[in-house]
Amino acid sequence: MGDSPLGAGGEERARFEKELEFVQCLANPRYLHYLAQQQYFSDEAFINYLVYLRYWKRPEYARFLKFPHCLQFLDLLQEKCFRDELVNKLIIDFISEQQFFHWLYYARKRNTMTGAETDSVMSGS
Repeated sequence: MGDSPLGAGGEERARFEKELEFVQCLANPRYLHYLAQQQYFSDEAFINYLVYLRYWKRPEYARFLKFPHCLQFLDLLQEKCFRDELVNKLIIDFISEQQFFHWLYYARKRNTMTGAETDSVMSGS
């Protein structure tokens, strides 16, 4: 991929958009479970594709992600032991639950921190 994905020609732009969508789908544990059930993780070509997709970690590409935690899953998918566990529904439920709680409490903590910073700036401290 070029350094300016949005300025690329039609075919390159379409490829960029497809890869962007796919990488972000990796943030969905249920989708990972589906891929495991369909035995995509047994296909060496698919594993190589996951390795190739690591370019999304570069800042010039990562800035387009709406779900940046997909990059954590992309890293985890490089590990065979993680891929092997994704067929287990209990593991998927656990990952989904942890993801939900992260979103719930991270947002709450972030709002609290942002509010405290705002109060500090407003009071001149």
